[in-house]
Amino acid sequence: MLVILRENIENLGRIGDAVKVSDGYARNYLLPRNLVVAADEKNLAIIEHHKRSLEKKRLAQRASAEELAKKLNEFSCTITRKAGEHDKLFGSVNVGDIADALTAAGYSVEKRLIRLDNPIKSLGVHPVTIKLEPEVTATLKVWVVKEE
Repeated sequence: MLVILRENIENLGRIGDAVKVSDGYARNYLLPRNLVVAADEKNLAIIEHHKRSLEKKRLAQRASAEELAKKLNEFSCTITRKAGEHDKLFGSVNVGDIADALTAAGYSVEKRLIRLDNPIKSLGVHPVTIKLEPEVTATLKVWVVKEE
């Protein structure tokens, strides 16, 4: 099935791209979530008409993402947690905690953009990758300190 993307979807494409996906993937996942529209002649004509404005929008989004990436590369956040022996945390620091710390610092970053392979379970400095755009990533330093 040929569809037109309404949002950036990792490993599939960017807004305005016409891509071919399996019928089941489109019908069961993409269409119910309003991530795509069916690529009929009318929708293709509309997309061709709006290509220029979409490209300007993409460039603006990329520029703002690069600016935010520069700020985040220089920024570090501190998260306090209770810890036991050998500096092992009771619980862990996850993506939600990092997103909350960024929001408190004045940065609006969605949780789904933060890449954390495993939850942080020890004290210290941990690098965390944030994928703002397909080509733009930032590395944030997260300090996990012991709560007194």
